[in-house]
Amino acid sequence: MKEVMAIIRMNMMNKTKKALSEAGISSMTAKDVLGRGKGLVDYSLLEGAEKGYEEAIAQLGQSQRLIPKRLLLLVVPEKLVQKTVKTIINVNQTGKSGDGKIFVMPVTDSVSVRTGEAGDGTLDGA
Repeated sequence: MKEVMAIIRMNMMNKTKKALSEAGISSMTAKDVLGRGKGLVDYSLLEGAEKGYEEAIAQLGQSQRLIPKRLLLLVVPEKLVQKTVKTIINVNQTGKSGDGKIFVMPVTDSVSVRTGEAGDGTLDGA
C-alpha cells in the first residue's frame, strides 16, 4: 500500500473529490495548508538577502510568501496508485505554475480502529 500526498489549488478540491470518488477512491483526508513552489521565488532577491542587502530584504518582506493550498492524503492499495495519481493530474493540470505536486510514499500497514482489521482490506478498492 502507498500514501498519495497531493497539494492542489483550493478551488479544485470539489472537482478532485468528485473525480476520485467516481474512480472508486472515496477515502481521504484533506487539510488547508500554506506553501509556495519554486516558480514564485525570485532567486536574485534571496541571494541579495543572504548577502545582507537591505533592499533585497525589504522586497522579500513585501511579497506574498505563502499561498493557500489544499493537502490531500490518501492511502491506497498498490494497484490503485497509478489510477489515483492520474485522476488527480487530469483534474488539476492547467499547465500553469501552481497546479500542485504529488508525492507517493510507502505505507507498511493500515489498521481499522473500529474493527481491528489490518492490511489492504481496510482500504478502498482492496
